[in-house]
Amino acid sequence: MAPRAIWSGALSFGLVNVPVKLYPATRSKDVRFNQLHAPDGARIRQKRVCALDGAEVSSEEIVKGYEISPDRYVTISQEELDSVAPKASRLIEIEEFVDLAEIDPLYFESSYYLVPDKGAAKSYSLLHRAMADRSKVAIGTVVLRSKEYLTAIRPLGDTLTMATMRFADEIVSRDDLEGLPDAAAEAPERELAIARQLVESLSAPFEPGKYRDTYREALLAMIERKAEGETITVQPETVVAPKAVDLMAALEASLAAAKARKTAAVEA
Repeated sequence: MAPRAIWSGALSFGLVNVPVKLYPATRSKDVRFNQLHAPDGARIRQKRVCALDGAEVSSEEIVKGYEISPDRYVTISQEELDSVAPKASRLIEIEEFVDLAEIDPLYFESSYYLVPDKGAAKSYSLLHRAMADRSKVAIGTVVLRSKEYLTAIRPLGDTLTMATMRFADEIVSRDDLEGLPDAAAEAPERELAIARQLVESLSAPFEPGKYRDTYREALLAMIERKAEGETITVQPETVVAPKAVDLMAALEASLAAAKARKTAAVEA
């Protein structure tokens, strides 16, 4: 099924506006389950009930509340939410251009394609070519579904892509992590040299198509077999205690295995 545009507007580039349409660049293939009542197979209905008296509550009686301390809430009306919501806009406003290498992947969220709208092919190609020639990424903002997002726009082949981004205060600081290695855990040079060889032996061009969601495939295959009447026998899991491993021996064995695998691939 062909993707459908979820938003249309314009890229604001200086005094130039480039009309564009926004398409999702990814689609979820998660296997989703419904909750059923085991004795009769009927769907489970979720009810909203009051935690105080257990009575079912209608949607008209429900308000939004922000917890400021345990069991203390500030209630917010829809009108109050609307008063601080970002103004609806049909512009993706480019604020600056940066190098892609300067953006840590931690910042990226959802990905989209930007496609020129009617009559915008020339201005779209102009922006695309200018960015590609300078290997730049455009940083801007956009309002989608009443929420303002930071965005990164970059050329990919002959297309512009847009990724929504997290703001800096949404990134967990590494300083807050416990258990990171200190200087005393620095690897000896001999082990490091073999580790570098192992990395080099396992290096290859990135081909995303060769990686598959084997769990999803196995799950769907099992569901299909059950739908056809097959009884699934679950084997008990065997827990194997981890063995103590000599780091140097493990590195050398891994390097030998990697070289053997690469040799076999060349000869095949």
